[in-house]
Amino acid sequence: MKVEKKQLDKVQVELTIEVPEEDFKKEYVEKAYRDRKGKINIPGFRKGHAPRQLIEQYYGKDFFYFDAAEMCVFPMYVEAIKENEDIKPIAEPKFDVVTLEAGKPFVFTATVDTKQEITLGNYEGIELEKVDTTVSDEDIQKEIDHARENTALIIDVEDENATVENGDIVLLDFCGKKDGVAFEGGTAENYELTIGSNSFIPGFEEGMIGMKLGEEKDLNLSFPEEYHAKDLAGADVVFTVKVNAIKRKELAPVDDDFAKDVSDFDTLDEYKANLREEMETQRKEAAQNQYKSKIAEKVTADSDVVAPPSMVEKESENYLNEMTYNLRAQGIEMEQYYQLTHTTEEDVKKEFTERAEASVKQQLVLAEIAERENIEVSEEELDAEFEKLSKYYQMEKDQLKQIFMVQGQTESLKNSIKFEKVMNLLLDKAVIK
Repeated sequence: MKVEKKQLDKVQVELTIEVPEEDFKKEYVEKAYRDRKGKINIPGFRKGHAPRQLIEQYYGKDFFYFDAAEMCVFPMYVEAIKENEDIKPIAEPKFDVVTLEAGKPFVFTATVDTKQEITLGNYEGIELEKVDTTVSDEDIQKEIDHARENTALIIDVEDENATVENGDIVLLDFCGKKDGVAFEGGTAENYELTIGSNSFIPGFEEGMIGMKLGEEKDLNLSFPEEYHAKDLAGADVVFTVKVNAIKRKELAPVDDDFAKDVSDFDTLDEYKANLREEMETQRKEAAQNQYKSKIAEKVTADSDVVAPPSMVEKESENYLNEMTYNLRAQGIEMEQYYQLTHTTEEDVKKEFTERAEASVKQQLVLAEIAERENIEVSEEELDAEFEKLSKYYQMEKDQLKQIFMVQGQTESLKNSIKFEKVMNLLLDKAVIK
């Protein structure tokens, strides 16, 4: 066997492997013949009993060569790797046949991603801009207002002189016409619309403000230029609307009784104090995550890491599979998603490839830092993580471990823990200004 090595880039190596004709015929063509002869019919012979020479004469000298090549490539690749100990593959190789014909050596290439030497920048003392985690009285009030909105009573407005206000829930009939002709999807009866929700095209909800119960009115509007229905994009239309009912939210007064209704606390002050504590905790956690994201971006940008194509492809496929699964859980197929979002399969794959490349680079850099800092994951740490996950999934810990092992996800979980330890180390060493 003859092997030529070519470094395609920092991570990809191409091996051109030549197997002598005699070795190829003796070892692999003969094996292909033994495996297939029982399925071959030659006139004058019982099925599976025709001599190899006669079969090759009948079908061609290279009749068994394709099967022989499939049997040959991986063992010869393994031998080639053994001869080149400096090559450290991190993925399965891709094979391409160069020469496969009778009377010549079998020649093929094996292209494989290999472990790279990563040069890192200085990852200690990274400077970060301080994130404000202060919770103001206005922030607390917004949360209270949100709780009031969610618990508000919806009452019917029966005063015949009442007019539509922003925030009202209106039952209306409407009919939209373009050039005097009703267009598809532009007509409905007793449609429920919250004024100010921006559910309709600009001007529609604003135009209803001030209308009385039972009043009918024409709204002269224009569809946005970028509207998804091309026949309506930028078109001037007239919507005839009629107010059938007006409903209005009745907000609870902010007092101790309100606090009891929306929380486990007896007083408004206790409720506000708990809101502040929860919001401060959330903001501090969000700030920590933001710091870690900035650090990961910086240490990756300061390195010379290259994302191996095989890892990018696998990560991108994971993104696509996850998206497909989540959409199907909502009853949406990918083709429907492309139509709804005005995208194509190529658009989504491009986006996922770019995201996967960034993710793979970060993973490799964090793994390199972990190696330099001797960061490992103990069995106790792994077991503690399984304990947390078992509570989250409401499942026995041993059962969850078994699932992870069967699905080959245990190593991935260990890496996640390791990367989190690396990020905590880098954050401890960072300078926040």
